[in-house]
Amino acid sequence: MSYRVALNFEDGVTRVIQVNPMETVMDAAYRQKVNLPVDCSDGVCGTCKCRCEQGAFDLGDDYLEEALSDGEAQEGYVLSCQMVPEGDCVVSVPVPSSSCKLTPAEFQGEMTTLDRLSDTTIRLGLTLPNPAALDFLPGQYVNLALPNGQSRSYSFSSAPGAVEATFLIRNVPGGAMSRHLTDTVELGQTMRFTGPYGSFFLREIKRPLLLLAGGTGLAPILSMLEVMAEKGQTTQPVHLVYGVTTDADLVEVDRIDALAARLPNLSVACCVADQDSAHPLKGYVTHHLTDEQLNDGEIDVYLCGPPPMVEAVRVFFQDKGLTPASFHYEKFTPSEAPKEVAA
Repeated sequence: MSYRVALNFEDGVTRVIQVNPMETVMDAAYRQKVNLPVDCSDGVCGTCKCRCEQGAFDLGDDYLEEALSDGEAQEGYVLSCQMVPEGDCVVSVPVPSSSCKLTPAEFQGEMTTLDRLSDTTIRLGLTLPNPAALDFLPGQYVNLALPNGQSRSYSFSSAPGAVEATFLIRNVPGGAMSRHLTDTVELGQTMRFTGPYGSFFLREIKRPLLLLAGGTGLAPILSMLEVMAEKGQTTQPVHLVYGVTTDADLVEVDRIDALAARLPNLSVACCVADQDSAHPLKGYVTHHLTDEQLNDGEIDVYLCGPPPMVEAVRVFFQDKGLTPASFHYEKFTPSEAPKEVAA
């Protein structure tokens, strides 16, 4: 039995490697042609110091404190030449992928779904020849290629390993990807993409979760919920607030309902900002957060939406005098410019 270790580089590139029992992360990485930083390989120099964000491992005691202090070890720092995983792990590597001689992984899939969910949203589905080859962390994104050589960034709305990788595409008037999907392509054609990228991804669930999604920012949240449902991670309460501008922007509600049926601890609130909406809940996501859901700050927050929404939520927490235990966010613009992420 091998373990899955996601190496997340500082430039956002992620590469998932398989680590055999009793094998170090360093040895497994080199075996799979990922050149992690190293000088001594003996726990002496500290060059290979990384941080394990998630998962169990054994460091042993055959390394020098000059390379890794007790305080650093307590904070999750590891030496990849000494780290032996005892389960699946996520490891942050403090160098860009290019310095490890990595190039973004390239894939192509057949376009098997192209649904106009509303005037504002398109659902795109790509089926890969080998879905298992595309390994990512729920919440991450890829760059979908356009025929003119440009690309646009979109988060997965599907879970890792799904036969069909799905995305929610904002239908932007005049947008390059919108024009391509509405005017040019047909089902059965192929689309190339690179990735995965991003530090916005689901961490180990240790406390109640607050998931906040705006518009097509719902996509990475759906991917997270799919993984929770698959793994039965329902011990902690999970609350989703999904906010949109108009009734037409409210999509994938049936899918959310299906996920709620699989996740007994999931509660959902959908709201529409347009005061003329026929929807029962109006206003912004911050209007529909209770003190109980905020849990005195003992929550992990995942937020994905346009910049004004992200800023509004941050101001909301400040005004409440509340600092979440962890706050992970990703903001995007309608033009699908490179994403700003924080984790």
